[in-house]
Amino acid sequence: MYRSKWFKILILFMFCAANINAQKLKINTLPEGLHRAYIDGKDTIAIVHLPEVYVFPKMRFKDKKEQNNYNKLVRDVKRTLPYAKMVYQTLIETYEYMETLPNEKAKQQHLKKMEKDLFKEYKPELKKLTFSQGKLLIKLIDRECNQSSYNLLKAYLGTFRAGFWNIFAGMFGASLKSEYDPKGKDAITERVVIMVEHGLI
Repeated sequence: MYRSKWFKILILFMFCAANINAQKLKINTLPEGLHRAYIDGKDTIAIVHLPEVYVFPKMRFKDKKEQNNYNKLVRDVKRTLPYAKMVYQTLIETYEYMETLPNEKAKQQHLKKMEKDLFKEYKPELKKLTFSQGKLLIKLIDRECNQSSYNLLKAYLGTFRAGFWNIFAGMFGASLKSEYDPKGKDAITERVVIMVEHGLI
């Protein structure tokens, strides 16, 4: 009960904190249908970014337990990755909208309304996350936003309250300062995330 409660509150705060941090993003995009290019003599050469191709060796498991843990990770990534991507998308969309508002008062009113809407929309779903899924989501938010959940909370709530939530999370074996390490301890998770993103599993 306590675990689901603190994860529910924590993740909702992170959604709201994402909106505050959005104001710091720099957006540099081209209109749809246009591509970057450079001039070489009389030729215009388009710069086209091809998607990366990933090739992974077949997974080999020591025993059934290890295989079950991997299958559980796949399930949990599929469950939580959309939420992490939603946080990042919220950063982008909020930044773009905030740039159109006339003053700080209007921006704060927008953030308060968005906070209320986020609580209403996502609270029922986030309550269904398991403890392990909540811990994974904290890491995947770091992966997508390139900053820890603690930093997102600190921007929204301030250092003291962010520290309180981190201590509270520590009582359940989690840390809001957890950083995603795709080439180290989170290498298997990164493999699963990439495969999920590309529809390979």
